Amino acid sequence: MYIDLPDKLYYSMGELTKAFQVNASLIRFWEKEFDILQPKKNSRGNRKFTKEDVKNLQTIYHLVKERGFTLEGARDYMKSHKNELSNLEIIEKLEHVKAELLKIKDQL
Repeated sequence: MYIDLPDKLYYSMGELTKAFQVNASLIRFWEKEFDILQPKKNSRGNRKFTKEDVKNLQTIYHLVKERGFTLEGARDYMKSHKNELSNLEIIEKLEHVKAELLKIKDQL
């Protein structure tokens, strides 16, 4: 899944819910279930996600929503197949190129 986010240090919960097209409650639930998600919280409790958190969210989304893993299965897969997750990055880059080419096609 290609996610078009601006290049920033921190992303808000609203930006991520729009990008992933899921509810904020799902992201909060994944935050509790997966130890690798550690968003920063300000004094009011608002979550700010780093680029690394977004990358981890993409991996979780891919495993759970697109490939149909259970949460426990996704956790185990992420621990045991760390080098295979780089394939997800390659797929993401190819989807980005595809999206850019489609934009160019629409402009013609």
